[in-house]
Amino acid sequence: MKNSTAIAIGGFDGMHIGHQHLFAELGDKGTVVVIETGYANLTPKSERENFSQYPILYIELEDIRHLSGEEFIGFLNDKFPQLEKIVVGYDFHFGKNRKYSFDDLKTLFAGDVKVVDEVTLNGDSVHSHKIRQKVSIGDIKGANAFLGHNYTIKGKIVKGQGIGKKELVATINIEAEGFLTPKEGVYATLTRIDDEEHYHPSVSFVGHRVTTDGSFAIESHILDGEVTCSNKARISFVSFIRDNKKFESLDELKKAINKDILVASKELKFLQL
Repeated sequence: MKNSTAIAIGGFDGMHIGHQHLFAELGDKGTVVVIETGYANLTPKSERENFSQYPILYIELEDIRHLSGEEFIGFLNDKFPQLEKIVVGYDFHFGKNRKYSFDDLKTLFAGDVKVVDEVTLNGDSVHSHKIRQKVSIGDIKGANAFLGHNYTIKGKIVKGQGIGKKELVATINIEAEGFLTPKEGVYATLTRIDDEEHYHPSVSFVGHRVTTDGSFAIESHILDGEVTCSNKARISFVSFIRDNKKFESLDELKKAINKDILVASKELKFLQL
């Protein structure tokens, strides 16, 4: 990173299509500078590295929010001695009380400052908070369009109820700490097992098991055969199938799951896995 000549600065939660416009300005010796605000839950922490070809430097907001404009530029020059270019979004602010904007950046920084205009999709501006809203209401296709990739969560394997394989369908259960949980319901998904390179077609449930014990679960049923998952899994959401619903019996629940499997299979049929 010391050899970087260009940096893009921002919160970059989601690494969405708007963020990618900033990264496109970096050139060969670029670095992404992530300001950690504590609110990132689309691509928390190092998850951002899955969506960037550039190295990433993480900086805690608390460590820099007190700086004056001059001190902030000094901080960046110290981190990047060969810095020639800074790339920011049109709504970028920095320094104490966020009092400085990109105009001040152009005045304070001796090199080139590139300000990327607002990015829109179908007339709607792309922002992380809008993606969070879409994920929260189950508009996964809308969220994915803004992201430029499927919304994906990961977590360690946890023990399920124990009735799935015996009376319903076998599932992989995860605990996805730090990630925004989609609206409760059933989704067509792709699931990556442990350290496998590829994703399996799957149907996933997120929510409270209202038909059985009422506990919260994130579980995924693999559609292309039985698998063994020992440590972790990633669930990539493709589309929303239906809301969470209470059924009168396990038999009724199993019938619904079988319908979900058919819907998910059709949805995922033409995807390149």
